[in-house]
Amino acid sequence: MMNEVSLTRLYVLRAMYLLVVVGLALSLWPGVFASKKPFSAWEFFRGVETSMMAAFWLLCVLGIRYPLQLLPVLMWELLWKTIWLIAVPLPLWLNGTLDDKLLPNVFAIGAVILVYAAIPWSYVYRHYIKKQGDQWRKT
Repeated sequence: MMNEVSLTRLYVLRAMYLLVVVGLALSLWPGVFASKKPFSAWEFFRGVETSMMAAFWLLCVLGIRYPLQLLPVLMWELLWKTIWLIAVPLPLWLNGTLDDKLLPNVFAIGAVILVYAAIPWSYVYRHYIKKQGDQWRKT
């Protein structure tokens, strides 16, 4: 199964996981460790977001070792970021009302273009679209 994707593409995927690991290590963990409030006292959505991003970080750490097996994690990132870009800043930009305060987020989330480039799309097609799914019941 591993020879379906070139070694170069596997290293590109590993680099993508590593980029996420380093990026979140620099942006997520300092806020967690420097927080004056205990985690249980955080605002609900901040706690949810932090927990989800920490789980994503851990899965990306595993993705460095198992780049193809953890591919759905990168696909999840690709999907939520694409949906957000289409649903939030695009309509504002089309209406001429995109706020300058939102631009850093647009650029940060817009880096999802790197995920599009890293994913081996022929592998995704063969394994997630063309391949028969797992059975639903005993035959």
